[in-house]
Amino acid sequence: MSVRIITGDCRNIVPALEPFDCILTDPPYGETSCKWDRRVAGWPALVRPLLKSTGSMWVFGSLRFFMETASEFLDAGWRLSQDVIWEKQNGSGFMADRFRRVHEQAVLFYRDDAPWSGVYKLPQVTNDAKARRVRRQVGPAHTGIIGANVFESEEGGPRLMRSVMYVRNGHRQGTGHATPKPEELLEPLLRYSCPPGGRVLDPFGGSGSTGLVADRLGLDCTLIEADPATSALAADRLARVGGMFATMAAE
Repeated sequence: MSVRIITGDCRNIVPALEPFDCILTDPPYGETSCKWDRRVAGWPALVRPLLKSTGSMWVFGSLRFFMETASEFLDAGWRLSQDVIWEKQNGSGFMADRFRRVHEQAVLFYRDDAPWSGVYKLPQVTNDAKARRVRRQVGPAHTGIIGANVFESEEGGPRLMRSVMYVRNGHRQGTGHATPKPEELLEPLLRYSCPPGGRVLDPFGGSGSTGLVADRLGLDCTLIEADPATSALAADRLARVGGMFATMAAE
């Protein structure tokens, strides 16, 4: 398996690519005046044809980002299935009159012409369950009517991974990137959504974290990064860990 890094605007590159099993990306949120934080209009519609009907797409962002771009995802034929909250140790808010923001969201989308039942997913677990016996009553309304049953767990046994994940940010990982996503955060998302030996696309490759995790999991990965300097940083990260990768410029 290998990682391919393409330097260029994803809107000019994705139409020529082959289908992928999973998309995982961290697009610009458009919440600061930084040059690298300018939103890229139209990308949700362009990447949709690249995703197999059994695939899904993780997108990082803030609540403001998703509210203000909701129509782009809806009009492009994306359906939301769930979200994960990333809790980090440092805040990123600039306003002293608000709560200090120490979280971001990762939202999972799938194609609206494909049933959720047919989308690949491998639920992730952590081995830290507490020994207990729980009797569930008939039917919470939000899941439909279910029969009463008893659930038993073992001390230190598996339990479904929580939707709130505490992971330290990647600022100290020497990436040279302003907002690198930590590998520990991306790994369970890729394990959940990409089948073994599958293909991953990140149209906003940034520091290359998606490529590093994909390489470690034995997945093929294509990273697209518009900024040549950032693309070079991602290639350097992969080289330092001995990753198999190739770089190219968009034609």
